[in-house]
Amino acid sequence: MDESARPFRKIIHVDMDAFYASVEQRDNPDLRGKPLAVGGGGPRGVVAAASYEARPFGVRSAMPGARARKLCPDLIFVPPRFEVYRAVSQQIRTIFERFTDIVQPLSLDEAYLDVTRNKPGIVSATYIAEEIRRMIREETGLTASAGVSYNKLIAKLASDQNKPDGICVVTPERGADFIAAMPVARIHGIGPVTARRMEELGIRTGADLRAHELSFLQARFGKAAHFYYGAARGEDHRPVEERQVRKSISVEDTFERDLYTPDDLSAALAPIITRLWQRIEKAQMFGRTLTLKVKFNDFTIITRSQSLPDPVTSETVLESAGQALLAVQCPVAKGVRLLGLGVHNFQASDRKEDKPRPAPPEQRQLTLAL
Repeated sequence: MDESARPFRKIIHVDMDAFYASVEQRDNPDLRGKPLAVGGGGPRGVVAAASYEARPFGVRSAMPGARARKLCPDLIFVPPRFEVYRAVSQQIRTIFERFTDIVQPLSLDEAYLDVTRNKPGIVSATYIAEEIRRMIREETGLTASAGVSYNKLIAKLASDQNKPDGICVVTPERGADFIAAMPVARIHGIGPVTARRMEELGIRTGADLRAHELSFLQARFGKAAHFYYGAARGEDHRPVEERQVRKSISVEDTFERDLYTPDDLSAALAPIITRLWQRIEKAQMFGRTLTLKVKFNDFTIITRSQSLPDPVTSETVLESAGQALLAVQCPVAKGVRLLGLGVHNFQASDRKEDKPRPAPPEQRQLTLAL
């Protein structure tokens, strides 16, 4: 197909503002205007979401509840009500579907929409985004932020620019400059470990990344280099895919120094379990099989899996099973430089994983009025 004949894409990324916490404040007026955390405030609890009043104190999602209380002594903890969040999420999904059936949920509180061809036949994607935000506010009492652009990468970054209750539009003419000013650590698809490696190479912004040839990036980042090279130029050709089912959820960490002792390894796995559980809860995907990944200092990798009788539906079960998988590998003969833990074999799921894929070579981005 002639590239010039390709239809223009108009992508919206909608992200609810402090979703869980906002639902709780909506339903309980006594919580409005107060620092609030959804989750557990005890020694083993985790913050699933924090209200905007709590964030200036440094309270963030995935943070241990005990630490959150130290940062904000007046913090109010409320237990999560996932059945309510799921119901509200479905309300929001029906609003999306008034405009398009091409909806890719990332979790209960965010989704991509392709409105290139939309049901009402509206030309302006910006107008659609504003209508969606208005309907969400009127029908749920909640606010959402939106990013509007010509691809998924920039739409997602844009939705975070004017939070809360804001919108950001990035046209193709502005795409490369928008990415150029972005810290690489914020670019979706560049994780914390890769961002640190880039910083060691003097790559701190999208502009720094764009200054390097593809061969330079390939030598240092392998297959992912194609995505980084395109991203630095505002390119991302991944479609919005509403039907692909997510197959796994995982978290891994690379350590600054090699770990050897069982105590050090167990301590390193604990925050991985915390972050994994937060992702599981957010996606509402509960699997029966856990997989432990261990990379040694000679770069050899082993994986060990265990299937449980029932899906993992609590952090306590996840922690027990994950630490047991690790304990079987101890003591280790070589230093460990990376640990990872994942869950799959889901009981039921209609969620979608959104991993960046390399862009096809020489595909052009065309001018688009958003």
